[in-house]
Amino acid sequence: MNKEIFLNGTSINVKGLKHDVAGSLHKITVVFDVNSEEYHDIAVLLYEKNFEVSVPSLQLAFSGEIVHYYTSLTNLYEKGNVGEYTVTFLEKERETQ
Repeated sequence: MNKEIFLNGTSINVKGLKHDVAGSLHKITVVFDVNSEEYHDIAVLLYEKNFEVSVPSLQLAFSGEIVHYYTSLTNLYEKGNVGEYTVTFLEKERETQ
C-alpha cells in the first residue's frame, strides 16, 4: 500500500497509514522508508514544531504536531542505508476567541 501525504508541502510516500480520531482531533500514524540520500532533508523537516498535514486519499487536512516518533535505524549517514520511520501526528486544538 503506497499512499502519499504532505507535511508542510513536502510529499512523502508512505507504506502504512492509520487514521484515528482522538476525542474530536484527528490522529495519523504513518510508516515510511528514508534512505541515506533523503535523510538530511527528512530530519530537518521532522524537527519542525508545527505541521500542515494533508492526506489526499482521505480528503483530510489539519494543523498538527508530532506526538510519537521512532526509526528502525539511526545511522543513515552511511550510503545505502535505509531506515523505516514511524511518526504519529495529532491535530492541534483550534483556539477559540
